[in-house]
Amino acid sequence: MLDAHEVILNELAQGLGPVAGGVEWFEGLSEDDQRKVLHALVLFCGQARAREDDVPESIARSGIRPTHTPAVMLTKWRFGMDRLPAYELTKSFRLLVALFSIADTRRRTLYCAGGCGHAWHNLPDPPSNAT
Repeated sequence: MLDAHEVILNELAQGLGPVAGGVEWFEGLSEDDQRKVLHALVLFCGQARAREDDVPESIARSGIRPTHTPAVMLTKWRFGMDRLPAYELTKSFRLLVALFSIADTRRRTLYCAGGCGHAWHNLPDPPSNAT
């Protein structure tokens, strides 16, 4: 069973939720929890087999400038965003969600297209809001 934060991160990676909503959720967490989420995102990127050549697209998708510290770190294939100053955490989140999304999309397309048993690829449908 996936933890609540794992579901949210996978929904964001799969485009099942808006990134803006994910950023709002992230910014509502305590700084310690934000750092834990960033650490988890790095692990998820590794599990999804992110590649260095995914970095330029990740930076572009994230909306942060290539000169921001998290982008520079990722360009050098360095993952330590959870140890950056607090003011860099949201930028790091946006960047790592973008990288995770790119890698996970490729993984789902190449390895899980015919179906798989990964809980994170078989998320329940979000509840529909009655209007």
